[in-house]
Amino acid sequence: MRSNIFLLFSFSALMLLEAFPFSYETDRKSLLAFKSQVSESKRDVLSSWNNSVSMCNWKGVTCGHKHKRVIDLNLAGLQLGGVISPSIGNLSFLISLDLSNNAFGGTIPHEVGNLFRLLLLSMSSNALSGEIPIGLFNCSRLIELYLDSNHLGGGIPSEIGSLTNLNNLNICENNLEGKLPTSLGNMTSIMQVKIYGNNLEGEIPYDITTSWNQMVFLDISINKFSGSFPPPIYNFTSLQYLSISDNYFTGPLRPDLGELLPNLLELNMGRNLLEGAIPATLSNISTLQMLAIDNNTLTGSIPPSFGKLRNLRYLALRYNSLGSHSSGDVEFLGGLTNCTQLEVLTVAGNRLGGHLPASIANLSINLRGLNLGKNFISGSIPHDIGRLVNLQTLGLQENQLKGLLPTSIGKLLQLGTLDLSSNSLSGEIPSSIGNNSRLDKLKLFNNSFEGTIPLSIGNCTSLRFLWIGSNRLDGPIPWEIMGTQSLVELDVSGNSLTGYLPKDVGRLGNLVTLAAADNKLSGKIPPSLGDCLSMVTLFLQGNYFDGAIPDIRGLKGLKRVDFSRNSLSGSIPGYFSDFSSLEYLNLSVNNFDGNLPTQGKFRNTTIVSVFGNKNLCGGIEGFKLKPCFTETQRRRSKHHFLLNKVVIGVSGSIALLLLLFVVFVLLRWFRKGKKNHITNNPTPSTLEVFHEKISYGEIRNATDAFSLSNMIGSGSFGTVFKALFPADNKVVAVKVLNMQIRGAMKSFMAECESLKNIRHRNLVRLLTACSSIDFQGNEFRALVYEFMSNGSLDMWLHPGEVEEIFRPSRTLTLLERLNIGIDVASVLDYLHVHCHEPIAHCDIKPSNVLLDDDFTAHVSDFGLARLLLKFDQESFFNQLSSAGVRGTIGYAAPEYGMGGQPTIHGDVYSFGVLLLEMFTGKRPTNELFGGNFTLNSYTKSALPERVLDVVDKSILQNGLKVGFPVVECLTLVLEVGLRCCEESPANRLATSEAKKELISIRERFFKATRTARG
Repeated sequence: MRSNIFLLFSFSALMLLEAFPFSYETDRKSLLAFKSQVSESKRDVLSSWNNSVSMCNWKGVTCGHKHKRVIDLNLAGLQLGGVISPSIGNLSFLISLDLSNNAFGGTIPHEVGNLFRLLLLSMSSNALSGEIPIGLFNCSRLIELYLDSNHLGGGIPSEIGSLTNLNNLNICENNLEGKLPTSLGNMTSIMQVKIYGNNLEGEIPYDITTSWNQMVFLDISINKFSGSFPPPIYNFTSLQYLSISDNYFTGPLRPDLGELLPNLLELNMGRNLLEGAIPATLSNISTLQMLAIDNNTLTGSIPPSFGKLRNLRYLALRYNSLGSHSSGDVEFLGGLTNCTQLEVLTVAGNRLGGHLPASIANLSINLRGLNLGKNFISGSIPHDIGRLVNLQTLGLQENQLKGLLPTSIGKLLQLGTLDLSSNSLSGEIPSSIGNNSRLDKLKLFNNSFEGTIPLSIGNCTSLRFLWIGSNRLDGPIPWEIMGTQSLVELDVSGNSLTGYLPKDVGRLGNLVTLAAADNKLSGKIPPSLGDCLSMVTLFLQGNYFDGAIPDIRGLKGLKRVDFSRNSLSGSIPGYFSDFSSLEYLNLSVNNFDGNLPTQGKFRNTTIVSVFGNKNLCGGIEGFKLKPCFTETQRRRSKHHFLLNKVVIGVSGSIALLLLLFVVFVLLRWFRKGKKNHITNNPTPSTLEVFHEKISYGEIRNATDAFSLSNMIGSGSFGTVFKALFPADNKVVAVKVLNMQIRGAMKSFMAECESLKNIRHRNLVRLLTACSSIDFQGNEFRALVYEFMSNGSLDMWLHPGEVEEIFRPSRTLTLLERLNIGIDVASVLDYLHVHCHEPIAHCDIKPSNVLLDDDFTAHVSDFGLARLLLKFDQESFFNQLSSAGVRGTIGYAAPEYGMGGQPTIHGDVYSFGVLLLEMFTGKRPTNELFGGNFTLNSYTKSALPERVLDVVDKSILQNGLKVGFPVVECLTLVLEVGLRCCEESPANRLATSEAKKELISIRERFFKATRTARG
């Protein structure tokens, strides 16, 4: 375009030369002044600009033939720096000025506005700053203006409307802000507008677009524009390229969009807030090559008629709400087999259901990218997938696919990314995977693959990410993988791998993450591991490794290291103390001995964990290990031991006689007092039932001095720690009360009082209580419970909020959630009706529901519980206001906030909220809710027609075939939750009724499922 303009207008410009007094010498001096402002290091590029060479022969300079005035200055791409001299404004006969692709800084001189003959001005791809000078718009003859890829700021001046002859406007990739001036509508000759990549905002003025009827290319993407899809654009019948992506446009698209813009080649509306259906008329745009409406909130189906778009190369509809979890959702895939030019197809992150059709193997031979991940697609991967020989990316992750991975996958020789994670694929990983030598990312984790890891993976010499964890793989880690020196992340965790960690692991010099946790690996950790100098994360926990930790002092970049739950021995290397980046070091439950280092990282008990190493000694006080003895101290200790043995032998005989006497007296007292026990003896006090069976010191040692690495939860009045008592080899949970908090003592008494006489399979069992003083003489209270290996329900419902190392490896299924709901309802029914006195728990929420090995639910934390016949209103509300409400906003019944007394109806309300949270995945305190819009109203508004819109998506992605039984089940469960959290206590379901209804729903659901399978 630039050369055409020069030819068209150079002759007319030359005819005007005689009319102006400026001379050849004026232009020459102006150019030399321009050169003087170019950075000195780059001036040699303009070495021809000197007195010995005619100006018209200088590099980049073109003169008129008659009067030798400069009419074209083209210095594009010369990498010139410095600033643009104002003298440029003296080149009054300039028709074309091109300074693009340089490194000029500073501002655009306002003197450019003197160049009133200018037809082309390009200053793109520099480092210019400041605002667009208003004087520039004096150049009213401009046809092309390029100021893109700079650092220009401020708004677009309204004077821009004076450029009525402008054909091309490119001011993209700057820092422009504010709204578009309506004067842009004066540019009636405009054909191309590129203003993407700025901070422009507001709606697109109607006046701008009504006069742009010659528009061919319009790109306003990557700004902050809002409002509906600009209506005047529907009138741009000549439009061939339209991009409005990455803005805040809202609302639906007109159904006749495809008829109004029949000449489109590319249409990009991605990353907005558009809603409604995809206009089916888009399939009428026979010229369409690229269509992107990804990352919006579109609903409905994907039109099967897209198969008519024979020229389509790119189709992106990912991350919307398209589909209805039904079989018809993927019919469009069959139609797309007619699009023989298709190169990229991505519809990931929608609600597409149905079986994956075999017809996807018949898609275009040109297909490079296919991503159907994060949907609800079932069935199996077609055997003929290998026909797509040019495929570079294949994503089928997070669906419900089953069956085998076809061997034909090995025919995809161009494949760079294969992501089949989080499905239910089974069988062996085919050895043909080794044919995909260009693989960069192989993600097969969270499936049911079995057998051994194929040796052929070692042929994938470009592989950087190999994630095959959470499967059923066995056998050794192939040493062939150690030859893949490109590996950055290797994750084989959560399998049943055996044998040794390959001794050549040190060949993986680029390895950043090595995760081989929770397998059956054994033997010594190879010394070559110390050669993986790029290592940041090292997880080898949960294996059978033995021997000493090898010398890995060279791995200075390590941040997270876990060697726990092995059989490692020897001393703990002191060099860990010097690892400046270390954030987590877990050496617990091993056989380490000797002195624990005390320097560097070992001075921080929140970073280092060493519990479960009974022969460790020393360390800082926070670890509370036994002291280390010198040789002299050991001999002295042995002497004392022998002496004590003699003393104990004599004392033992005396003690035995005394014990026999005491037993005799107690038996006589018991027989005498038993008859009057019921009438004369009151109920034992709390401390008579739960006396100090365990000391403060024992609890402190068992929790590694209450180390944060052993902390598994915290509540209103205390902190819960995982504790290991080596003598019993028993893991328990210890709740340590913070006695500085008002109400903590009452909470301790309430919990003991509530649990001392009640037993239920769905209650966390209180083993004992400790009432003592600590080593500083302060009151100490602790409650010891049985340990729940699967943690709290809260961490399973909201895994994204849990630290990655503790995050559950999967999500709860529909059946598991139903069973948990029934468990909680059962225990509440027991507490409310079947105890000797009704008990209100007063704090039902997911963090107080714990799960054992079998995912049976156990209700815990009775710190706010009340025996209703002994209710102390003032005590209750002191506790509730001081801590309880802070942790249970959203769960507490509305009447509690108005001074109401705690009742069993309050527990029912909390249970109802719990049910809604379990099946929607949203907390009642989610930022989505506020004012009158609550979790209750959110759920109620979706029932029954839109139940799948509010249900936790992870339920439906858990291998569940979505159909009528599932939808009905989810609807009925949510209705039970809503009936439990009615505003009025009198209208709420009794827990016994809630339990019966949930059991009935479970039976109906599985009866319907069995019938459907039959």
